[in-house]
Amino acid sequence: MRFASPLVPGRLVKRYKRFLADVILDSGEEVTAHCANPGSMLGLREPGARVYLSLSDNPARKLKYSWEIVEADGALVGINTAHPNGLVEEALRAGLIEELAGFTGLRREVKYGRNSRIDILLEGADGRPVYVEVKNVHLMRQAGLAEFPDSVTARGAKHLVEMGDMVADGARAAMVYLVQRPDCDRLSFAGDLDPAYAAAFAAAKARGVEAYAIGCRITPEEIVAEQRVTLLP
Repeated sequence: MRFASPLVPGRLVKRYKRFLADVILDSGEEVTAHCANPGSMLGLREPGARVYLSLSDNPARKLKYSWEIVEADGALVGINTAHPNGLVEEALRAGLIEELAGFTGLRREVKYGRNSRIDILLEGADGRPVYVEVKNVHLMRQAGLAEFPDSVTARGAKHLVEMGDMVADGARAAMVYLVQRPDCDRLSFAGDLDPAYAAAFAAAKARGVEAYAIGCRITPEEIVAEQRVTLLP
């Protein structure tokens, strides 16, 4: 995924109301950017952090800037949760996840379960549907170890139950955790931050839900999902 135009660098003043961030651009101008991230962004919201914003030319947008990347622990980290579905689609089409390769069709945002939408629905080569749920990961508290989630996600736990239901109905279901930071090669679950999600994942795995993790190369020009990340038990 290449950014449509060069990102605009600056320094974070503060992130607030979950979806807003004040940034001082390198030009000296202070702007308010949209922060497309509902999580806590633990470790990624420190005042003074180097950030990169995209600039929209859509006159109907209230906020022209969107926060895309933050520099943390010496690495560039993607924080925009609007991108993971597209990044995972690119990775699937490139065959990065061999276990999900060979599909004959791909659709996005398909209704399923109890008033939910699956991020990606694959048509398996054997005729079985494959329900793919994508989760964005950017928390790192230990060097090289990514963790999910960074805050309580009741919605995420609900999706795990519904994914298990799809397997019980004869389909395949797979969680794909997209690690938007290149300094992590392992992924585990932050049971101390959300024990209910960790328990729901264990239950879903026992029901046959598959799980994969992939990592990204991130620059101010593009984000590319290009390597597998080890998912710890």
